[in-house]
Amino acid sequence: MNPKVILGIRIVFGLAILFFGCNKLFYFMDPPAPSTKIAGSFLRVLVSSKTMMLVAIVEICAGIALLANRFAPLMMVILMSISVNAFLYHIKLDIKHWYVGVVFLALNVLMLYIYKDRYKELLKPQ
Repeated sequence: MNPKVILGIRIVFGLAILFFGCNKLFYFMDPPAPSTKIAGSFLRVLVSSKTMMLVAIVEICAGIALLANRFAPLMMVILMSISVNAFLYHIKLDIKHWYVGVVFLALNVLMLYIYKDRYKELLKPQ
């Protein structure tokens, strides 16, 4: 893949993750209202238990790491759990905003694919 395309994908994903992480922490933009009552209840539990604060901190760290091109392969592995959970939340509970989960999961998988050579040693049979 072209290095400039990879750089562009990394910067766009880093900016998006950093933006949404900061928004979860500082609330400068209202997120779209959940389309179902159960989705709203689920989000309230995540916020009241401070789980969303932890997610925000991880997203901010990952966004900064991607923009600085430091530890990007590690951040992709860490972000995969957040991307999968966001995807499942939007597909199962908030289908009206399904594209958010799909886009972030697709970008995360694409970045994992880009860094696949960095994982070979980790995935080597013992």
